[in-house]
Amino acid sequence: MKRLYRSRTDRWIAGICGGIGEYLEIDPNVIRVIWAIGTAVTGFVPGIVVYILLWIILPESGMARPVEVPVGA
Repeated sequence: MKRLYRSRTDRWIAGICGGIGEYLEIDPNVIRVIWAIGTAVTGFVPGIVVYILLWIILPESGMARPVEVPVGA
């Protein structure tokens, strides 16, 4: 199962664009350019707020996840 994480290796600030690039299997610089254009077009505040929220919500790659115990085991 494919999951979205913040990148630990390809990061400029928090690894959001690097993680999205890894998830979508495209160059993270393309994501950065799209993010910058989208942020500038929307007046900066929405793009910055969404970036900060993703920084808080998305775990870094390699961080431990809780162990899922199958029901009835």
